[in-house]
Order: sequence, then C-alpha cells, then structure tokens
Amino acid sequence: MSEKLDDVDALIVGSPVYYGQPNGSVLSLIQRMFFSAGAKVVNKPAAAICVCRRGGATVAYQTMNMPFEMMNMPVVTSQYWNIVYGREEGQAALDTEGMQTMRTMANNMAWLLKKIHANGTPDYPEREQWQPMHFIR
Repeated sequence: MSEKLDDVDALIVGSPVYYGQPNGSVLSLIQRMFFSAGAKVVNKPAAAICVCRRGGATVAYQTMNMPFEMMNMPVVTSQYWNIVYGREEGQAALDTEGMQTMRTMANNMAWLLKKIHANGTPDYPEREQWQPMHFIR
C-alpha cells in the first residue's frame, strides 16, 4: 500500500456515520496507511468528509481528523465542518449548505496544492524528529 501513497499529493477520506463513528473499514485503512512501515503521506494535506443521517457526524469527523494531526498533515477545512446530511441515495445532494461546504473544502484543497507545488516540487517544511515524553517515571 505504501508504494501507491508515494505518488499522492493529498488525501481525502470520506465515511458514512454509524452510531457516532466512521465506518470501521475507513478507520482501519487510515491506521494502516499511517502506521505501516514507509507510509509516505506524512506532511501531505488531508481532509475528512462525513455523511450522516442525523447525529454523530461531528464525533466521526473529529475521529477521522485525529490521525492527520498526529502525522503532521495540514488539515484542509471549509466554511464549517466537512459534513453533509442525508439518509437515502441522493439525499445528501439536497443538503445545500453541506454541498457548499464540500465545494469550499475542494477549492481550499486545490488552492493549498497549488501553493505547495508552485515551484514545481513540493515545498514541505522541515520537521523536528518526534521526541515522545512519558509522564510516568
């Protein structure tokens, strides 16, 4: 899987919301991508999108964003949380505010990628090596 990630410029992950959580397969995929040896998505922009029938979307959205933050990835946002509501097929497209939020997120992602690649190559900041601290001594 990590070989395929070498060529990506960004990552957008979406999930329906089940009982206040993202789909388990999506979470497993995110965790395998980041914590497998040689994952190359670190530092690359990312965005999470949730589709929800009613409630639990903010928790699912937060859960999906946490690995991005832990892996030093710029998180692309919108005018509101990247959430759209709908239960049956096609209903999410009727959520006008949600669709506007998705378009704004897409425009923000495109803008950020243009800035990163402005000189022809990715211009990521240098990062310090992680220094974990254990509070139990």
